[in-house]
Amino acid sequence: MTEPSATYPSLAGVPVVISGGASGIGEAMVRAYAGQRAKVGFVDIAETAGEKLAAELTQVGATVRFAFCDVTNIAAYQSAIAGFAAAHGDAGVLVNNAAYDGRQDWRTVTPEAWDARMAVNLKQAFFAIQAVAPGMIARGGGAIVNLGSIAWMVNTPNIPAYASAKAAVHGLTRSMANELGAHRVRVNTIAPGAILTERQRTEVITPEMDAYMQSQQLIKGHILPEDVAALALFLSASDSRMITGQNFIIDAGWAHS
Repeated sequence: MTEPSATYPSLAGVPVVISGGASGIGEAMVRAYAGQRAKVGFVDIAETAGEKLAAELTQVGATVRFAFCDVTNIAAYQSAIAGFAAAHGDAGVLVNNAAYDGRQDWRTVTPEAWDARMAVNLKQAFFAIQAVAPGMIARGGGAIVNLGSIAWMVNTPNIPAYASAKAAVHGLTRSMANELGAHRVRVNTIAPGAILTERQRTEVITPEMDAYMQSQQLIKGHILPEDVAALALFLSASDSRMITGQNFIIDAGWAHS
């Protein structure tokens, strides 16, 4: 288990739900919350990787459960969340991390492809909130962290549906912060920049693209999944008890248009 660089006592024993937790930023989230001694339940469509991660962390004493689940199947996803609640208690933290940023030429986007992008990048996040919010209200509070993106802020090409969905994520954050604030449930967005996940390293980022990204960042170097997870921990802990409805950009100072 990766040792956390900061310890948040308020997260110890807190049930946490994370989507897309088997790899990339999601895996870093699972490891980070497990390192805080939270009770972590996570879902992913990568069954082998998810089971392996849960087994690894459980073996070293963490409380971690994995459920194989496609988050676009809302009934199945909400059922998985209910299963985590039965095992760990009602969620005190939800991290809406699952997403897919596959490239699409706008000329070839079909209605079905558009709907599929919205389903994985936006729709499931709302229905996860719908599933956990009653339990958070009953607990007397909680924290929801929605993962946005700087993609729509920096005019990233060939991702019209993804960029639209990620722009809408913060609208969801603001709306639900308003709905749930009276119950001390905090809702915030993290908008990552170019995060060096294994998938980005092997499938997306070319040497030329990496050089361009470095030219745009004020702080040179690669932003890691662990950097995003560290911010999520703070936004989940009682240290951020009066922060809600905000959009936190972690992009090393990318020059936004």
